[in-house]
This record gives sequence, C-alpha cells and structure tokens, in this order.
Amino acid sequence: MSRQVFLYDQPDRFVAGTVGLPGRRTFFLQATAGPRVTSVVLEKTQVAALAERMDELLDEVVRRSGGSAAVPAMAPNEISDSAPLDTPIEEEFRVGTMALAWDGEDQRMIVEAQALVELDADTEEDLAEAEERLLQDEENGPPMLRVRLTGAQARAFAKRALDVVNAGRPPCPLCSLPLDPEGHVCPRQNGYRRGA
Repeated sequence: MSRQVFLYDQPDRFVAGTVGLPGRRTFFLQATAGPRVTSVVLEKTQVAALAERMDELLDEVVRRSGGSAAVPAMAPNEISDSAPLDTPIEEEFRVGTMALAWDGEDQRMIVEAQALVELDADTEEDLAEAEERLLQDEENGPPMLRVRLTGAQARAFAKRALDVVNAGRPPCPLCSLPLDPEGHVCPRQNGYRRGA
C-alpha cells in the first residue's frame, strides 16, 4: 500500500486546537481547504515546540533576507483565528515526528507531521537501521500531513498554537507544576495539599 500524504498548499485554515478540559485535553493540528479537513493528534509539548521553532525559523528568514522576505515580524491581526476546530474531528493519525523548512523560492513555510511508527528492533543498531530505512522509503512510509504556508499564515499559526498551549491549567507558584481544580500535592510543600 502506498504512503498516504495529506497535502495542503496554502490551506484556508491551519490551526492547533484542543478537545476536552484542561488537564485532560487532546491536542490537534487541523488543516482545511474547502470541504476537506485533516486532523492529527499530537502532544502538548509537540505543539509548543512546533510553534517556537516556527517563530525562530521565521525570525531567521527575516534576518537573512535583510527584511526583504514576505514575513511579518508579528502575527497579523486580520488573519488571526480563534475559532474552535472544525467538526466533526476525525483523527487521521498520531504524530510521531515533525519537520519544518523554508522554501525561499516560493516564500513558503513547509510543515510536515509524520505518523508515529512502532519499530521492532533488538539492538540500538537495528533500531537505527530501521529508522533509516523508514526515512528513505518515500513511497511506503507512514502517513504524513504536509502544509505549505505564507509567512503571515505561519506567524498566525505559531501565535495561536502558543495561546492554546498556555490556556491550560495555571502553574503552582511554588513548584510550577500544573494546578488541578481538585487541589495539588506540591513537592515544595513536602506533600501538603493546597486548594486551587
């Protein structure tokens, strides 16, 4: 069976969003073009890392181009997107690896999210060999979401993604672990349970 690639070249919408209550949220990347919607699941840390790296890459593009690249310094307000994820939300796959690149010729950010793959290997060398074969196999590899964004779309995505990540449970002022609505066992208080 050939590899399934969900390709969105300058989609109508590309956002990070969640389903569920803080502390029990499921994080999604969702791309939309017309009636076509693709949703993939990933971890909160992956969303944060993607947004931070995207901003860093865009800053580097602006720096190297001397400001001539079509990349705004901040997310433009006119394309900000705070709407919920499009429904129905149907998970295509769980993200394992992600990659970012800048296409200087077309002035586009390329985001790739590849499905998580379980590899059977007895030794470190076997695992490294299996990973290398998987990366080399363009036709039969795991499913992948590939999105191409303008600089403005990429800035807007990164801003929203960081807002979504930071909208979770507030941190404990002593230990920085998330506070649960039902209380928090703080290691800095020697296990004393304090209310939220």
